[in-house]
Amino acid sequence: MPNPNTAEVNVIAPLSIDQGQIEHGDSGSLCGTVIAVQANYYWVQFEPSTLPTAVLTAAGGDDVLLLCTRRSRLKKIGQQVMVGDRVQVEEADWAGGRGAIGQVLPRHSELDRPPMANADQILLVFALAEPALEPVQLSRFLVKAESTEIGVCLCLNKCDLASPADQQHWGDRLSQWGYTPILLSVYQTVGLDVIYQHLSGKTTVVSGPSGVGKSSLLNALIPAVDLRVGAVSGKLLRGRHTTRHVELFKLPTGGLLADSPGFNQPDLDCTPTTLIHCFPEARQRLEGDACQFSNCLHRDEPGCVVRGGWERYEHYRIFLEEAIARQSSFERSRDAETTTKQKSGNDGQISTEPKLEARKYRRPSRRTEKQLLLGLYLEEGEKDEG
Repeated sequence: MPNPNTAEVNVIAPLSIDQGQIEHGDSGSLCGTVIAVQANYYWVQFEPSTLPTAVLTAAGGDDVLLLCTRRSRLKKIGQQVMVGDRVQVEEADWAGGRGAIGQVLPRHSELDRPPMANADQILLVFALAEPALEPVQLSRFLVKAESTEIGVCLCLNKCDLASPADQQHWGDRLSQWGYTPILLSVYQTVGLDVIYQHLSGKTTVVSGPSGVGKSSLLNALIPAVDLRVGAVSGKLLRGRHTTRHVELFKLPTGGLLADSPGFNQPDLDCTPTTLIHCFPEARQRLEGDACQFSNCLHRDEPGCVVRGGWERYEHYRIFLEEAIARQSSFERSRDAETTTKQKSGNDGQISTEPKLEARKYRRPSRRTEKQLLLGLYLEEGEKDEG
């Protein structure tokens, strides 16, 4: 990855081109894709068809990237620039490899963790062994992926460490969940051709817990990429974090692939009423019939068509309690904000105290009070003269 603090660019060689060689009109705004973000710098990659002829000749068929900053007007309006954004770059300095992002084009999707825009699908990677596959953890990741309303592709790595019976067991089990997993072994290069078919021509973000082989998978899919790979902890049987930021890589078969930092417990931000729609097997039940009550939470309500009868129903109950607690906490904090205020003391400690009742009238100005007193004085003077 290029270092924005140095003059040397490691991804591509600097272009030997004179800015005067670019024809008039070709140096305006061009569209590109943000492939990496580092501090306040953005690496933008351009499609060859959008580049001036002189730039294509100097690049010699290689990818062309510019190290860009963000225009101050975007910062003022709060426009964030994310990996995967389609942006317009202004005042491109092809010889110096610099530019400025002047506009962010509309997004068709947006993820908060990892922060990424315009992803077409999520490649969820888990391991059949080392670390062992945990059903609740897998279910949590699947629900999080479903909540983004982006396509989900499930991949089970390290199948070489699992017996054929275990592979068959998990294949049948996940089929009941509504998923057809891809069995993969990066070590034995098994299943990579199937992965290529699902990734071709799409922008995909790789997600999953630490230690399941996400970075190893990217190294196998894109030989030019050399990502750091960590071993699984012997005590905790969990992976160590080796990916620190989001970055897009170009696939040999077309499409873009983003690696993301691994985490073991994704946060679920579904509301209690929308959570059920993140379970494919529950959606299938709701498509065939409807619950008796429109606000049914599928717990103990009469006439519920979802309650019980499917394996992940207990997972749903666990996540539902979390969603209810999260919504209650949010409502309490929202109500507290309207009735309390924070005050900083002399010792620097912040305390919370109730707000005083707002005044129902405006205090008159001193000028108005003086005019009223003057009027009363004049009135008294006229009475005395009379």
